[in-house]
Amino acid sequence: MVLNVVWLGLFFLGGLLGTWRWITGDDPKVFAAMAQATFESSKTGFEMALGLTGTLTLWLGLMKVGEAAGAIQLLSKLLAPLLKRIFPGLPADHPASGSMVLNFAANMLGLDNAATPAGLKAMKELETLNPNPGTATNHQIMFMVLHAASLTLFPVSIMALRATAGAKNPADIFLPILVASACSVAGGFLSVAVVQKIKLWDPVLLAWILGAGALLGGGVALIASLPHEQVESVSTTLGTGLMLAAILWFLALASIKKVNAWEVFTEGAKEGFTTAISLIPFMVGILVAVGVFRASGGMKLVVDGIWACVSWTGLPPESAGAFPTMLMKPLSGGGARGMTIDAMKSFGVDSFTGRLSSLLQGSTDTTLYVIALYSGSIGLKKTRYVLPCALIADLFGFIGAFAMAMIFFR
Repeated sequence: MVLNVVWLGLFFLGGLLGTWRWITGDDPKVFAAMAQATFESSKTGFEMALGLTGTLTLWLGLMKVGEAAGAIQLLSKLLAPLLKRIFPGLPADHPASGSMVLNFAANMLGLDNAATPAGLKAMKELETLNPNPGTATNHQIMFMVLHAASLTLFPVSIMALRATAGAKNPADIFLPILVASACSVAGGFLSVAVVQKIKLWDPVLLAWILGAGALLGGGVALIASLPHEQVESVSTTLGTGLMLAAILWFLALASIKKVNAWEVFTEGAKEGFTTAISLIPFMVGILVAVGVFRASGGMKLVVDGIWACVSWTGLPPESAGAFPTMLMKPLSGGGARGMTIDAMKSFGVDSFTGRLSSLLQGSTDTTLYVIALYSGSIGLKKTRYVLPCALIADLFGFIGAFAMAMIFFR
């Protein structure tokens, strides 16, 4: 529903603005430009979707190996003590615990196919403890906000988009997205924790929060202290190194557990092709709408308007081109992807704007979609404070994305 409104809005607003510019004589060739944008954008959407095939095939195959080798189970055991503190009062042996851990672990590994079913199952199991069916419980609220914040260890889809667009180092956004998504999770968790009065001084919880904060903060501070010309190189090296280490970890686990890694890989890789092909209608549709809106002059008005409000912050002017991605992200994942591709095409995939758009795209999940999907799956009519807390998570993630872009790519 949201994407439908966004899609139609881009066309209608673009049409109205184009008509106004033609009538006033501001741009007599605006209709020609808008028509040309439909052809160019549809071609770009097709080429981008098709270009994702190789990367998605590789990573979905590797992720399938990790899943079969027990990587999710290991992460589940690691996260279990933490979740006991985040969801106080939830019975330790309740089936919802396992489903939530599976959901978080799958999200961190980029296994969307495993994350969504596990998340839906977790919501249904949490509903069995709900004394007021139809009204979200504290546990359900925390779960939805954390899922919407979405800590990202492997931003596979964004790396794939950058690779398809011709980025020199598609993985150079690895560490910045990790930090930005961690900021989103921190903001979402703290906002819910304050409302639910969760004991933040619990030793285990404090150890996790301070430990993760020290690790990420120390790493970023260390990299930021390097000469500027070395920052990007170190970030890329670290990101690609961690990515290759994860691949070797998956393969090592598969070898230890005597999993036929090749067969599992090829089976999972088949999903990459079908996934890429299935994206073609969506990417063509949204990119044509964005292209028409941009050709009409609407995108420039939006960017200039936002920049007039935030220029005092000290952000570089190149930031303005990434604002559409930021505005779209909470509303529509497909729309935000289209804005990111548009920014990479318009400003350059390795430009500050292109990279910042990628960070904003990976900093958080699609808030409204997550809330609608999970609350709708069990018929929740009152989600209470889920939306404001999830939007706070988005805000923290966006701030983290801007900060990381300034440190790593400015």
